[in-house]
Amino acid sequence: MGCGTKEPKITQLCLAAIQRLMSHEVVSETAAGNIINMLWQLMENSLEELKLLQTVLVLLTTNTVVHDEALSKAIVLCFRLHFTKDNITNNTAAATVRQVVTVVFERMVAEDERHRDIVEQPVLVQGNSNRRCVSTLKPCAKDAYMLFQDLCQLVNADAPYWLVGMTEMTRTFGLELLESVLNDFPQVFLQHQEFSFLLKERVCPLVIKLFSPNIKFRQGSSSSSSPAPVEKPYFPICMRLLRVVSVLIKQFYSLLVTECEIFLSLLVKFLDADKPQWLRAVAVESIHRLCVQPQLLRSFCQSYDMKQHSTKVFRDIVNALGSFIQSLFLVPPTGNPATTNQAGNNNAGGSVSAPANSGMLGIGGGVTLLPAFEYRGTWIPILTITVQGSAKATYLEMLDKVEPPTIPEGYAMSVAFHCLLDLVRGITSMIEGELGEAETECQTTTEAASSPTQSSEQQESQSASDQMDKEIVSRAVWEEMVNACWCGLLAALSLLLDASTDEAATENILKAELTMAALCGRLGLVTSRDAFITAICKGSLPPHYALTVLNTTTAATLSNKSYSIQGQSVMMISPSSESHQQVVAVGQPLAVQPQGTVMLTSKNIQCMRTLLNLAHCHGAVLGTSWQLVLATLQHLVWILGLKPSSGGTLKPGRAVEGPSTVLTTAVMTDLPVISNILSRLFESSQYLDDVSLHHLINALCSLSLEAMDMAYGNNKEPSLFAVAKLLETGLVNMHRIEILWRPLTGHLLEVCQHPNSRMREWGAEALTSLIKAGLTFSHDPPLSQNQRLQLLLLNPLKEMSGINHPDIRLKQLECVLQILQSQGDSLGPGWPLVLGVMGAIRNDQGESLIRTAFQCLQLVVTDFLPTMPCTCLQIVVDVAGSFGLHNQELNISLTSIGLLWNISDYFFQRGETIEKELNKEEAAQQKQAEEKGVVLNRPFHPAPPFDCLWLCLYAKLGELCVDPRPAVRKSAGQTLFSTIGAHGTLLQHSTWHTVVWKVLFHLLDRVRESSTTADKEKIESGGGNILIHHSRDTAEKQWAETWVLTLAGVARIFNTRRYLLQPLGDFSRAWDVLLDHIQSAALSKNSEVSLAALKSFQEILQIVSPVRDSDKPETPPAVNVPVPVLLGSISGPGLSRPFVRTDSIGERLGRYNNSEPPVVTDELEDLNLWWAAWNTWYRIGSESTKPPITFDKLTFIPSQPFLTALIQIFPALYQHIKSGFNMDDLQKLGVILHSAVSVPISSDASPFILPSYTEAVLTSLQEAVLTALDVLQKAICVGPENMQIMYPAIFDQLLAFVEFSCKPPQYGQLETKHIANAKYNQIQLFAPAEWVALNYVPFAERSLEVVVDLYQKTACHKAVVNEKVLQNIIKTLRVPLSLKYSCPSESTWKLAVSSLLKVLSIGLPVARQHASSGKFDSMWPELANTFEDFLFTKSIPPDNLSIQEFQRNESIDVEVVQLISTEILPYANFIPKEFVGQIMTMLNKGSIHSQSSSFTEAEIDIRLREEFSKMCFETLLQFSFSNKVTTPQEGYISRMALSVLLKRSQDVLHRYIEDERLSGKCPLPRQQVTEIIFVLKAVSTLIDSLKKTQPENVDGNTWAQVIALYPTLVECITCSSAEVCSALKEALVPFKDFMQPPASKVQNGES
Repeated sequence: MGCGTKEPKITQLCLAAIQRLMSHEVVSETAAGNIINMLWQLMENSLEELKLLQTVLVLLTTNTVVHDEALSKAIVLCFRLHFTKDNITNNTAAATVRQVVTVVFERMVAEDERHRDIVEQPVLVQGNSNRRCVSTLKPCAKDAYMLFQDLCQLVNADAPYWLVGMTEMTRTFGLELLESVLNDFPQVFLQHQEFSFLLKERVCPLVIKLFSPNIKFRQGSSSSSSPAPVEKPYFPICMRLLRVVSVLIKQFYSLLVTECEIFLSLLVKFLDADKPQWLRAVAVESIHRLCVQPQLLRSFCQSYDMKQHSTKVFRDIVNALGSFIQSLFLVPPTGNPATTNQAGNNNAGGSVSAPANSGMLGIGGGVTLLPAFEYRGTWIPILTITVQGSAKATYLEMLDKVEPPTIPEGYAMSVAFHCLLDLVRGITSMIEGELGEAETECQTTTEAASSPTQSSEQQESQSASDQMDKEIVSRAVWEEMVNACWCGLLAALSLLLDASTDEAATENILKAELTMAALCGRLGLVTSRDAFITAICKGSLPPHYALTVLNTTTAATLSNKSYSIQGQSVMMISPSSESHQQVVAVGQPLAVQPQGTVMLTSKNIQCMRTLLNLAHCHGAVLGTSWQLVLATLQHLVWILGLKPSSGGTLKPGRAVEGPSTVLTTAVMTDLPVISNILSRLFESSQYLDDVSLHHLINALCSLSLEAMDMAYGNNKEPSLFAVAKLLETGLVNMHRIEILWRPLTGHLLEVCQHPNSRMREWGAEALTSLIKAGLTFSHDPPLSQNQRLQLLLLNPLKEMSGINHPDIRLKQLECVLQILQSQGDSLGPGWPLVLGVMGAIRNDQGESLIRTAFQCLQLVVTDFLPTMPCTCLQIVVDVAGSFGLHNQELNISLTSIGLLWNISDYFFQRGETIEKELNKEEAAQQKQAEEKGVVLNRPFHPAPPFDCLWLCLYAKLGELCVDPRPAVRKSAGQTLFSTIGAHGTLLQHSTWHTVVWKVLFHLLDRVRESSTTADKEKIESGGGNILIHHSRDTAEKQWAETWVLTLAGVARIFNTRRYLLQPLGDFSRAWDVLLDHIQSAALSKNSEVSLAALKSFQEILQIVSPVRDSDKPETPPAVNVPVPVLLGSISGPGLSRPFVRTDSIGERLGRYNNSEPPVVTDELEDLNLWWAAWNTWYRIGSESTKPPITFDKLTFIPSQPFLTALIQIFPALYQHIKSGFNMDDLQKLGVILHSAVSVPISSDASPFILPSYTEAVLTSLQEAVLTALDVLQKAICVGPENMQIMYPAIFDQLLAFVEFSCKPPQYGQLETKHIANAKYNQIQLFAPAEWVALNYVPFAERSLEVVVDLYQKTACHKAVVNEKVLQNIIKTLRVPLSLKYSCPSESTWKLAVSSLLKVLSIGLPVARQHASSGKFDSMWPELANTFEDFLFTKSIPPDNLSIQEFQRNESIDVEVVQLISTEILPYANFIPKEFVGQIMTMLNKGSIHSQSSSFTEAEIDIRLREEFSKMCFETLLQFSFSNKVTTPQEGYISRMALSVLLKRSQDVLHRYIEDERLSGKCPLPRQQVTEIIFVLKAVSTLIDSLKKTQPENVDGNTWAQVIALYPTLVECITCSSAEVCSALKEALVPFKDFMQPPASKVQNGES
């Protein structure tokens, strides 16, 4: 009532009172209605408007009694007050309206709360329920419903249904109210289907309708172009609509899926370049609001992008932002839209910043640069607009503005920029979070789905599937989100990155790209991941550089793939080239052709750090993109001039060529940091999982391959980045090295083969460092227990052996040396590999390599033999042997032979342990082989393994024994025989078989072959200036030395180890082979070899089969005759083998013979061996002494020492074969002896062998020959009867030698000079050698002495008698005797005579004894002839013969006659008559002096052999008058002879007297005087004889003849010669005996 007065004062008081009442909630519903009506009246009267509003507010807020019409009336009242003319009222009313609307909805919310417990809320169904159907709503809800419905009506300019009485309404206010309701009470709409219906049916169409002017409007198009005038967009409404849309999308997206699709498409359209600036700005702000809600974006993606026939809304939003940003840079001055499109479609290959002209913008100097984007001259500042992650809009909040505001430059850009950043941040943090949850739930990460987009069928089935598939579903969503947005994002971000001039902005862009790349990586979206990484990579490199490396199709590229973004229509803009960036470094590009320099800006460095960051933090998801990342880093590192140092870290270094890298101080300080990050990046590879690690390794390998390709064919410094980093990665991943070892080392091995030396040097460095590190790393389990790993680690070292570059091999060997020095003790099963590396060095690989390898080997042999497994010892032997065969450096070969000796020594000392270990190993291998069913194959099987080791050693030395270099052969030969000698006793008995056949004989065969085929050319000098001795100046002579050494060695082994060899089954075969070798050596045309062969022959013959003490032979073991041995005597053991051994294993012999004495070998077998030796000896003898058919300068004639040695062998040999030695053998022997003695000597050797001519000395050969025969005859002497038939043969042999005295033997057709003509002083140096026949006289004479001796012993032997030995002796002696003075040597005939006399003195009695048997019949005539030839020789004494000599010779003749008188004539009755007759005739002839006409007058008296004649005469007479005459015939002969003699005397005297008379004073010729003297002497001799004889034996007739001489003698008295007178005196004196008084019967003394 008070209010009704309309008095202001009262009204104020009343309203205050009413408010007081209301605040105490004492107002009933009806009262409330009254109050409202009263207020309505006041309103209509415009009274107390503010108080009214206040009252309404109090009324509605304090209680809930006002409903329906009353409520609507109250609300209308407020609305009407809003449209008064008073500004304050307006504003207050507006506020009240807002509050009242809120209250209405709050009541509804409260009401729902109250009823929640009682009634179960019906599930929302999006159905088309009728809007009139409000009956179901509770009272408060109903009010709210009616209110909201009318608000929609009002905004749509329709009449309200419930708010009756509204007069006017603005759209802006209506939209604001709608927005506030939707924003504040979303749950109302979501929980009550009536309200949701309103949303769909009323709000959305309304919004779409109101948007229409904005959609149709084109900025800059003239009205004439369209028929109907277009309503201009109106900022306040447009802005409020956008706010409503924001709320709708944010709160009711799930209800309004389709409608939101439309809204979002509109939003996207508002960004078009032809929309007003303000519209674009608010649209961007709206979009920004969406971008900060990742869950919402996710829903978009699920609802639209992933549905089949729906707009790809999410993608469009992102792409629109991208296009928007691009369009801002391309604002056309004319506003012509065509340019925009053109720029938009320009799908360039990426965007990169280019260095500005470095001087344009100084950084210092107080100029502060605004952060901005700059692109192609368009400069857009960056404004700081919002806090990161929240969308605080500027223009969407300008609710008081009616005109569109002017938008500062760069605002839209900045918002769009932040949209992108927030979008990325939101999406990535959301997905990463969910991924993390999913991973923790599963505990196992499921692999990323292979296909990025999934087809809708799959999606439908997934959405229907249960909880288990939740992750697959969400993963599909994440992938779709990323797939939808990455192209747009990348395009925009790349552009911004290119345009950014602000470090912070750049940092943000890079961070966005990095997080996107990492996210794509985690989701396994390869294309998008690579695209983002490519963008960062391009940002890191100088401008046009990147195009060649990363997106390339040209040939000069590194990368084999081109990473373009495939199948996506992305708008990319080609890079600008004038962005203003500070240049911080200038360097060389890494390319095949040298190009100019390139510059790096600070932004490049910033990108590089991002790249490093990416690789460091997200290495695990990079996968194949490692290639991109590393390729880029490689180029940057190259441009910055970082070079690898030890361990693979990169240090700043100078570039090797081209203009040096220029770095500003700014970047100089950064370099160590970058280098450090780079190292840390690879260090962190240890935290990557195995798969990622493999990706990293593969990327490095392919990068390295590219670097290798570039480095081919030129010597430029190669890029070593990849190799260095492979090394670094390997080093930090040692703990799991197995998984990456093969690809890693496999690649490094390829690098090692690269032609570029620097490249391969680093490859080898990396490889060897890794191997050394791998071996020193403490693995778990340790290497000693993990042999497989150890072999794996060492294997590449072995593989390096296949590389031919010496520098690599040197690195390899140095590595081996270091491994040996540090790990030698623990190599274990790795030894074969390490040794293999040393052994793989080939001969042609240069001295230094071989030297280093050999150093390793020496270290092994000196230090590591005990630590290595015994199975490797054989490899050590092989390797050492192979060094021996290297011909680069003689010293190494010789030292390696020394090593082999050391090794053998080691085997010897550690024999037992090695043997045990090898046998164990062998058993294991045998078992394995049996399981596999294969045969165990090793050299020298089936010998026991330890013996095989020895055999390998011997075989190696054997190979070295036939090396082309003499020094090596010599050393190896000595070592081989020393080892077999010193250590051979360790071998099993059976192994000796192999030693003999496979080692020794094999070696002999090869040496023999090489020696016989060796070159005979003279070698000028032995390399360098070494002079070679003439005895070694051809290859043949050098081989001869080897042959000698080898043969001697083998013979020595046969000698000293015979007790081991003989029990082997085929000793006799071995013996034959050995003899064959000795034979072929002895017959070789080299005197050194042949002589040595005989020495060896002697050595093996000194051996006798072992004999037990009980059967020691009675015969002396060796020949009694001293055997002069030219070769230096061979100390051969006697018959009993000495058991005392020098080596310490004397005791170990028990191994073979169980401490029993060795078993006596079969006598028969032994004999066979000796006979084999005899046959060999015979073959050598007959071959070597057989004269060649033709002779020329080169004819080989055996030397004296050789022949001597040959013959000296016989006595020793004969001792063993004498039991079976028969005539045939003797004949063979004879031939050889004869031939051997016949061999002449080369004139240049003669001074050393021949005695000077005057001495009568035998050569050694001749001595040996005689010794041989001596041995034989002694053996015959003690031998059984049946051997004695050999005597004659021996006589024959000796007599043949005797003949040499007068007739030296011929050696084939060879013309020899007599020794007398080859006086040594006359031999000219270097004249062709002449052959000199020996002086055979001493030899013949010695032989003759032997004959005499022998005959004296054997004259009575049956064989000697039967074989007419005596006759032969006589026959032989007849030659020198008949020659007499013509003999080569005077001693010869004298000896012959004395011998004859000795022989006859023994032989004649024997002959008389056998006279009846007729065995000597043929001897007599021979003897007669011999006497005849000697006594009446045809040879003339030499002129220089002295008288004494002559007399001595005559006395010899006399001796012969004496022999006849004592030994023959007395036994005439036992002697054939003819012989006696011949003798008589001879005596007769001798007694009548026949003068030789050659004497000079003065000598004649001596020269007449008066003594001889006298002797003959006496003998004759003695024989004539001897009473022994048995037959008248004999007497007759002698009487005949006497009468002849007397008659002749008479004649001589008469002639002399005649001549004497005639000559007058002249003396007569000398010979006549001599003759007369002789006659006179003969007469006196005759008378003497007659006196001595028995008178009855003298024929009266003879007396008469003698006395008849007297007158003649008397007549001679007148002669003038004194000599004749004295002789006459002697002749006349004996006549006194005839002067007797005449007997009584006789009348006269003379008849």
